[in-house]
Amino acid sequence: MKQDVIAVRGARVNNLKNVNIDIPKNQLVIMTGLSGSGKTSLAFDTIYAEGQRRYVESLNSYARQFLGGMEKPDVDSIEGLSPAIAIDQKTTSNNPRSTVGTVTEIYDYLRLLYARVGHAYCPHHGIKIEAQTLKQMGDIVDTYDDGDKLQILARMAMNQKGTHKDLFDKLRKEGYVRVKVDGSTYTLDEDITLEKNKKHTIDVIVDRIKKKEGYRTRLIESLETALKLTEGEAIVENLTQGTEKLFSSNYACPICGFSVPKLEPRLFSFNNPLGACPDCKGLGIKEEVDLDLLVPDWNLSINEGGIRYFKTAVGTDRIEWQRFLKLCEYYHIDLDKPLKDFDEEERDIIFTGSHDPITYTIVSSSGNVSRTTNYIEGVVTLIQRRYEETSSKWSKEWYASFMAEHTCPTCHGARLNEMVLSVQVGGLNIIEFTNLSIEKALEFVENLKLSEMEEKIAHLILKEIHDRLTFLNEVGLGYLTLSRRAGGLSGGEAQRIRLATQIGSRLTGVLYVLDEPSIGLHQRDNEKLIHTLQEMRDLGNSVLVVEHDEDTMRESDYIIDIGPGAGIHGGQVVAYGTPEEVAANENSITGDYLSGRKKIEVPKTRHKGNGLYLEVRGAKEHNLKNINVKFPLGKFIAVTGVSGSGKSTLVNDILCKALRAKIYRSRELPGKHKEIRGIENIDKVIEVSQEPIGRTPRSNPVTYTGVFDDIRDLFAKTPEAKIRGYDKGRFSFNVKGGRCEACQGDGVKRISMNFLPDVYVPCEECHGHRYNEETLQVTYKDKNIYDVLEMTVEESLTFFENLPRIHTKLQALYDVGLGYIKLGQSATTLSGGEAQRVKLASELQKRSTGKTLYILDEPTTGLHSDDVNRLIGVLQKIVDNGDTVLVIEHNLDVIKVADHIIDLGLEGGDNGGTIVVEGTPEKVAKCEKSHTGRFLKNLL
Repeated sequence: MKQDVIAVRGARVNNLKNVNIDIPKNQLVIMTGLSGSGKTSLAFDTIYAEGQRRYVESLNSYARQFLGGMEKPDVDSIEGLSPAIAIDQKTTSNNPRSTVGTVTEIYDYLRLLYARVGHAYCPHHGIKIEAQTLKQMGDIVDTYDDGDKLQILARMAMNQKGTHKDLFDKLRKEGYVRVKVDGSTYTLDEDITLEKNKKHTIDVIVDRIKKKEGYRTRLIESLETALKLTEGEAIVENLTQGTEKLFSSNYACPICGFSVPKLEPRLFSFNNPLGACPDCKGLGIKEEVDLDLLVPDWNLSINEGGIRYFKTAVGTDRIEWQRFLKLCEYYHIDLDKPLKDFDEEERDIIFTGSHDPITYTIVSSSGNVSRTTNYIEGVVTLIQRRYEETSSKWSKEWYASFMAEHTCPTCHGARLNEMVLSVQVGGLNIIEFTNLSIEKALEFVENLKLSEMEEKIAHLILKEIHDRLTFLNEVGLGYLTLSRRAGGLSGGEAQRIRLATQIGSRLTGVLYVLDEPSIGLHQRDNEKLIHTLQEMRDLGNSVLVVEHDEDTMRESDYIIDIGPGAGIHGGQVVAYGTPEEVAANENSITGDYLSGRKKIEVPKTRHKGNGLYLEVRGAKEHNLKNINVKFPLGKFIAVTGVSGSGKSTLVNDILCKALRAKIYRSRELPGKHKEIRGIENIDKVIEVSQEPIGRTPRSNPVTYTGVFDDIRDLFAKTPEAKIRGYDKGRFSFNVKGGRCEACQGDGVKRISMNFLPDVYVPCEECHGHRYNEETLQVTYKDKNIYDVLEMTVEESLTFFENLPRIHTKLQALYDVGLGYIKLGQSATTLSGGEAQRVKLASELQKRSTGKTLYILDEPTTGLHSDDVNRLIGVLQKIVDNGDTVLVIEHNLDVIKVADHIIDLGLEGGDNGGTIVVEGTPEKVAKCEKSHTGRFLKNLL
């Protein structure tokens, strides 16, 4: 067996038909074919899965017990396999604390950089903070009032776990009498027991002094003692005023005394209580009551139910309504005046509450009378308090319906506290640095001037930061900022971040398996990506990429085309060889498109539209530069532009959210804009995103599209079901009765893997059939309910051809190119593109209104050119019905068939956010400035 190939023999995973193939090693190999042809089954489920299984087998038995037995893929043999690393799209973190900086580990190096060479500046006076002398400390305490009682403390432990028994013993020996533990004072002759696994803060009380004549000598001595105990920090607590001041012989402002603790990396982490903003706990955002959600219509008065929280309470004897009435009565607030006419003070009172205590009497529904004197909360304060106090899930959701995410008012979204933000390197604090685009950050690092001493300290740290930023820039992500939330990245962006991280590790002899890394990438940035893949190959790695992008195929060393069709019609190797060899192969559909024998035609005529518009005015969320954009209705509109130019912000964050808020009263707040005109011209918004159709194995295409209801009805009408008295509920795997109770109808059991993704294993009782034996005895045309769920969409079309109601819904799935998926295929196994097409199919069965707006974000994800052709047909049919289709797209085949293009740019990030050109594809192709136009020109 030659060792320069990976030799796969007898692969039968999913729909693969006993595939034998030799894949050349240390080359860039593209695996392509129609959606559902078996590419992913061969690349990920066979080759990568076997590589990973062999790695796990090589670990010791202790480590293996945590990973569980990995099932061997259904393949006779794979020879010449290297250690495998998969870089797919499903692994973005949705944790709000995860940012591009933390995922790439650049933020960890930044924390180290700022801790080692950062300089603190007073935020109030702009003075560089140097160490405070004892004299300066004494001068600040001198400003306190005479007679104030002071306590001098030395902080011995800050947020540290343990019982701290040794520390208490040491302090007793040294003659100290009192300590403060977590804010409570104890004497050291007490037995102080602390919980070992909780974090504790311990201060020893060095001295207690009253500020009076002659006190200063004793104060200075006590401060000196405290500074010695803690290596340079002392706390003076003013017991009379209830304040405390941190003094540092390390860092403090000579004017106002603003001081910074010793700089260390953990101080710069927003996931650590030391560095995090105390208000939002390091998230940068807070859930707060949103007045527009609380008062949907400002034209109504309080009595007309203008305040949504009290809508059903008006005129009742509910205690909180009575209390609110007393508040309004005390301040003479007119309950019949429209809320829009309230002045500032009246609004303040009804929303935040009374300024002074009010004496009032309340009669409860049972007739009890109570008289109280107290402050009365306003409606916002009431909701906010209840939301934080309630433990009931239902109540939490009810209070949350009035709340929205707002930037934290304390740190303004910076996530860190004032002390941390006062530290700068090269004139920027750590958050200002992470708010730069990767391109600008790279420029900043290259031009950073440090002193000779600092240069020595920071040399290696800066090299690491520079290298990682360079890799990110090289894979076309120069427009992202390090502070961007990881959860807000597209699948393609997340994959390219992981790709950059892998290049950074510079491994050799590895098999990399990638899943469509070109998703979400403009043609212009494609070259960067291809260069990156070639660089990984040149390091001595085998790079196997599942991809449909024509440019990537032409630049590859070897192509393997799987097909010829999808599902049962696929699973065979149709063609393999160099790009030229595959293009010349007449049996290959991929070859047809590569050679130009087949192509997606430009339509003879374009839709004229209905003359109406939707217009977004003054859009300035993220990098949008206060633009006005018109979307002509009744047309196929494509929003294009390089990655990071502002497409998703304009369409998803502003237009879509604003329309949903207006038409469906959605809670999500749209991005910053002045207004949207022409909303009256549409009555329905259908957003077809790539979010999964469900996160558990219970969710599948037939439950999502609603066709399963009709199938269950059909089974309940069979003679056998009628004799047994089974209704349609018997055939549901979500309710007791017909389902297998051992797995509760899942067909699989979930095994939680703690630090790895959950693993699903088939149920031993029903062997994955989901139903109990009695239910499976009921058949229609010799098939039971499980057999029907195991059919592909294509098979089921023939099976149900005489039942128009079911047939129509299944036809919609077939039309969007999903003929190969099984009816009961678990949502967890569908790709983003497949999930998007299931949603589209679900919407296509509904009656067209002629006033519907369909919004799709990169619908060609995961589609072969032949499938793209079919999808374009479906979208054109929607526009033929008079509805409007709006797509965000990079695929030139889709862009060239659009009726109207809105091209954003010119570049990504800060240099984007303006309209470069808008109009027909022909007009865009003529625009010299437009990157999209440049590539479009060659096609038209």
